[in-house]
Order: sequence, then structure tokens, then C-alpha cells
Amino acid sequence: MRKRQLSRITVRRRAGNRSQGWLTAGPLALPVALGRGGVKANKFEGDGATPRGRFRLKRLWWRAGRHVRPATLLPSTRIKPDDGWCEDPADRHYNQRITVPPQSKADRLTRLDNLYDFIIELDHNTRPRIARRGSAVFIHVARAGFKPTAGCVALTLPSLRLLLAKLGPRTQIVVD
Repeated sequence: MRKRQLSRITVRRRAGNRSQGWLTAGPLALPVALGRGGVKANKFEGDGATPRGRFRLKRLWWRAGRHVRPATLLPSTRIKPDDGWCEDPADRHYNQRITVPPQSKADRLTRLDNLYDFIIELDHNTRPRIARRGSAVFIHVARAGFKPTAGCVALTLPSLRLLLAKLGPRTQIVVD
């Protein structure tokens, strides 16, 4: 029997708190952390905002050294120690996975904390990629107390694992 994937998940900010919200996925309502800049339709690099819009879920990245591959229909890739994400608008690899040299200050996917143990890559600013329109917008693990992100959507680890089982390549996220 083929698993059913959700066609859409929705994120809305919480009344009175621009950096926290709710993700609804079918009957589930899960608390989330949002960007410190709130939700903005006109996102720019470094503004700390979570972009408003409808996005595809491209792939799951996960830390195989810390976790087994989770149940999901999303394409999945193990995070390697030299995997990073380019956030430099002047670089031709802007908003893409890159190989990070040991001394680089690029955004490494192998973090010491657990925030990037599971990353769902969104297709925000990918086709076309436009410099300074935002990079590294993911769904990932939240900090304690749902502290704001730099522009991502973040859930507790148990909530993210539960959500992953319901997601697939046809699932879209709507951030409102």
C-alpha cells in the first residue's frame, strides 16, 4: 500500500508574536518558530524574515551520524561534514549547497547544536535565483522556547519527525 502524502501544509504567524506561529498539516496544528523579522512578502538577505508565499518541498537533508533515515516520501540526502549553504549574494553558487573548506565561515549544515539534524529544503528563490532575495530558507529543528530563526520555519524534533512521515515531493508549504 502506498503512503499518502499531504498536498499542502500552511504556516500562519501567532497573533501578537511575529516570530512564532502555527503549522497546520491535515488535522495537526504544530507550534513553530519563524524569522525574527516576521513574515514578509518582499524578503531580502539578512532581514531575518520568513518569506510569504507558496513553496515546494525539494528534499530532506539529515544527519545520519545522529539519526536513522526518517520515514518520508521526500527525496533524502545525508549531510556530510563538508556540506554547506552559500549565503553570499555575489557568489555564483548563491542559495545552493556547496562544499565548505575547513576554515570557511559559510553556513555549515553540520552544526554542533541539533538545529540542522533534519532540514527540509524549500524552493524559495531558486528559479530564478536572484541575488539578495534570501537564501537557506528551510524547515528545521527549533531552538528551546521557539526562539526566532533567521528566516526559516522551525519545529520541535518530535513534531518535525511526525510531519516528515506525511510529506512528499507534491507537498507544498504556504506561508501566510
